[in-house]
Order: sequence, then structure tokens, then C-alpha cells
Amino acid sequence: MRYIRLVPIPHRSDADADADPHDADWSTRHSVLSTARRTAALVNVLAAGPADAVGGPAPEAVAEVLRAYGEKEPFDLTARDVEGMREAAALLRDVFAAESADAAAHVLNRLLGAHTGRLRLSSHRGGSPWHPHVDRADDAPWPEWFLASSCLGVGGGGVVARRAHPRRHASPGTE
Repeated sequence: MRYIRLVPIPHRSDADADADPHDADWSTRHSVLSTARRTAALVNVLAAGPADAVGGPAPEAVAEVLRAYGEKEPFDLTARDVEGMREAAALLRDVFAAESADAAAHVLNRLLGAHTGRLRLSSHRGGSPWHPHVDRADDAPWPEWFLASSCLGVGGGGVVARRAHPRRHASPGTE
């Protein structure tokens, strides 16, 4: 039998505490659940219609959702960005509309295969803790970032897990 030594658990040091003093709650704001919620909020705001239509989602409406979910400014969103995000939202809507966890996972796998890059880790040039990305680069266009980050959040504990184990993820008082 092969024995493997235990991996030491890193302890929080003074250096860790000083790593990012401006963003102490980054991990909470960017958890898979928060990302899934941000995705749902963006899918809803982007469903309003074309960015150039009267009453359609303006870049500021999308920026308001991004701001509410802790994304860093400046956003510099254009009507073209919003239209691309709207197209991504239409693809993501199929995940939320899936009738089962299996169906949602199949949609996510299709989206990941057709619209994202390979899994990579990023710290945004030291501006955040290391975390997974499947967009092609840190400066990917807004529509690509939205679709890629949403696939990770919705698949990594969001919609798919909640469909597979709804009682485990039930809100208090709903069981």
C-alpha cells in the first residue's frame, strides 16, 4: 500500500491579512452561489430587448447589476457589449429552463465546449486572489467573460447542484 504524507493546511499569516486590504470579502462576493445569482440577475436585465431599442437594457442598467455583485469598475460597457451579453444570456437561459440537473449539465457542457477557452487560473495581475477562469484572457470582451464566468458559477454549485439535491440547498423553513 502506498502512503502519502498529509498536506499541511496553510494558516493565515500576517502577510495573508495584508495581501489585499481593499478587498477582504472578495471570496464571498465571487463564490459560485454569488456568481450564479449574478448570472440570473444579468439574464433577467438583459432580457429587456436590444440595447438600442427604446426600453431595452442600457449599458448603465447592466453596470448596475455588475456593481451590485461586486465587480470592479470601470466597466466601459457599450451598446455593442450589451447586445453581445444579451446573446450570451439567451444561451444561459436554457440552463435555467432545463427540466433536470442532467439536462442543465448537458446544456452547460455544450456551452463550455463551444464558447469558452481552457481552464486557467488568474489573479488579474495581482489584483485579486487566484481563481479559475474559462474565458480566453483577463481582458476578454464582456460577452465572452459573462458567458464563461456564468458557466462556471451556474455549474459549480449554482443551478445544477441545486436541481440535483434540492433539499440539501433548501432555504430555511422551505423543507
